[in-house]
Amino acid sequence: MTGEIIVHSIRPALAVLISLIVSVLILATGSRHKNLREFWSIIAATSKFAIVISLMPIILSGKVVEYSPKLMALSPAISIVFRVDALGQFYASLSSGLWILTTIYSIGYMRNLEEHNQTRYFFAFAVCVAATVGIAYSGNLFTLFIFYELLSIGAYPLVIHHESDEAMRAGRKYLLYVLFGGVMVLGAMTMTYVLAGTLSFGHNGILAGTASPAFLRLLFLTFVLGFGVKSAIMPLHSWLPSAMVAPTPVSALLHAVAVVKAGVFGMTRLIYNIYGVDLMKELGLGFPLAVVASITILMASVYALRQDNLKRRLAYSTISQLSYIILGLALLTPSGATGGILHIANQAVMKITLFFTAGAIYVHTGKKNISEMRGLGKKMPITMTAFAIAAVGMTGFPPTAGFITKWYLAIGALEAGHVIFVLVLLVSAMLNAAYFLPPVYNAFFKDPIDGDSEYDEAPWMMLGPIIITTILVLVLGAFANLPYTPLALAHVAVREFFGLP
Repeated sequence: MTGEIIVHSIRPALAVLISLIVSVLILATGSRHKNLREFWSIIAATSKFAIVISLMPIILSGKVVEYSPKLMALSPAISIVFRVDALGQFYASLSSGLWILTTIYSIGYMRNLEEHNQTRYFFAFAVCVAATVGIAYSGNLFTLFIFYELLSIGAYPLVIHHESDEAMRAGRKYLLYVLFGGVMVLGAMTMTYVLAGTLSFGHNGILAGTASPAFLRLLFLTFVLGFGVKSAIMPLHSWLPSAMVAPTPVSALLHAVAVVKAGVFGMTRLIYNIYGVDLMKELGLGFPLAVVASITILMASVYALRQDNLKRRLAYSTISQLSYIILGLALLTPSGATGGILHIANQAVMKITLFFTAGAIYVHTGKKNISEMRGLGKKMPITMTAFAIAAVGMTGFPPTAGFITKWYLAIGALEAGHVIFVLVLLVSAMLNAAYFLPPVYNAFFKDPIDGDSEYDEAPWMMLGPIIITTILVLVLGAFANLPYTPLALAHVAVREFFGLP
């Protein structure tokens, strides 16, 4: 891309490779040396995060990091390319940072429940984190597709971990959906190459003037069907609630860090780097996509209201929250894009906190349903306080992270001249309160069902990550303008997308 200062470094590739190498070590260690196996998992997570963070000063200075392995090129135009821009650094920092906490939490969770096949579990976990950072650091659509599909395959053993009939059905549904999405992306990618002669990402897209408006609209729909599966846009969403049969750390992985965020990340690249703002406006693609996102936001919230199972309620909440991101992107305004990109991070820390608390409740009490959780605030005050803070954040209440993103989304809707989407945000906030606040009220203001209110928290390997993510929910809201925060990277990315100084 013209005008860029490019720094060549192998570090983006190393950030991906370290987890793949450790995945082999995990398999080699096996169940005979559990402590060593878990040590490899933590070493991979922390080393990856250190590599990713080392790139932060370069990216915030307006430069780009690239690395292209010569042996991994099918042709000059189709090759594996690692490229770190502001958006990629944003996603890689988020995923690698939260992966450390998820790894620690997973160790506590799996030990306390004495789960089977833990070696396979941690192996698949390592593959997924490698694929996620590979997606973040993809320098072209071909590289993104390779890691996008690797993530699909890597997450399957996690979905079916319990190997029950229900888990196997959920796994089949998951594969059916994500493979359909992959085929759509492959077809759209192939046609993009035929039209543009390249798969590299452009600051303002690569497809302008390459085909008729009708064909470009059809191609866009094909891409949306592909990335929309993992983004859980209705009606492509039903695999996600079914996948809640997986262990809770997997649910946290699916909802906060990896699979669904890969979908909205792909949508971001599609809108701003494949089509670009000018072409999106010329073809009139933003408003219809925003309408689809708005329908998903409201319908998923209604479905969430009907769920007694806590993880399923959180699943439908995720479906709704993901479409906040898509809505912001589809507004095609700087504030809307800032809110959409920022919500990738802010929703992640809030949702991972909620799933961590759900897992702690299950491990310590065996309870899965909201109706069974009366009085838990007296038995597990730290856990339920964390749940309450994250739940309030989801409604968009200040000073939580949720308020910042909804503020930018509302401003973005007004910039676009679409007041109707501000109304969508307000109605959805009320629906969020309707399905998140009753569990909080029941936990703190009703007596326990079993009459036992003795203080009894989850183990510290689970409680520690919960406390840290809860603090992040508050810090990313109250101190959003600090250096090195998600908002700083989001601003850099938006300036690139809109050509702003």
